Amino acid sequence: MEFSSKLIEKAVNEMSQLPGIGKRTALRLVLHLLKQPKEQTGFLSQALVAMREDIKYCNNCHNISDRVLCEICANKSRNHQIICIVEDIRDVMAIENTGQYRGIYHVLGGKISPIDGVGPSQLNITTLVEKVKSGSVNEIIFALSSTMEGDTTNFYIYKQIADCEIIVSTIARGISVGDELEYADEVTLGRSILQRVPFEKSFKSN
Repeated sequence: MEFSSKLIEKAVNEMSQLPGIGKRTALRLVLHLLKQPKEQTGFLSQALVAMREDIKYCNNCHNISDRVLCEICANKSRNHQIICIVEDIRDVMAIENTGQYRGIYHVLGGKISPIDGVGPSQLNITTLVEKVKSGSVNEIIFALSSTMEGDTTNFYIYKQIADCEIIVSTIARGISVGDELEYADEVTLGRSILQRVPFEKSFKSN
């Protein structure tokens, strides 16, 4: 792709680093921004810089937040004795959109995947285990995607807290095996949360 401007070329190259954005789509976006008033482009750049510099992670659940505690953990009307374990912020958003869950979350930041070099130490597992062993939790719900990596992560965490007297459940398999949680429709995901099953039963039946 030939460019008449090195500035346009650089902007296109940076834009095309985003997932799902090829060079042609990046060029269309860059040319669109070029047609906008300068202040509009300035608002976008300021928002992106502020996001990178000021974003925080919740001290309690590791969710992305503007403050030390995210809005969910800071909400006293939520049930803080039930923790839903998810992979990342997209899964929190997906479950919140169902309106069916009133507990809090724990964001792992990924799944155990030896092929990708991701082990338990790279995830937020230690803080979860400490939280459970503190006695402040009645139930944890595994809500990771039903992939081999998701199941491996679930089982690893389950073994870490096996001695704790709490309810360990997993979302019902209304979510197809191999599906990513964030792509599930809200009705199916909501029902999977409400109809969760004991975790031990889920892996013994596989």
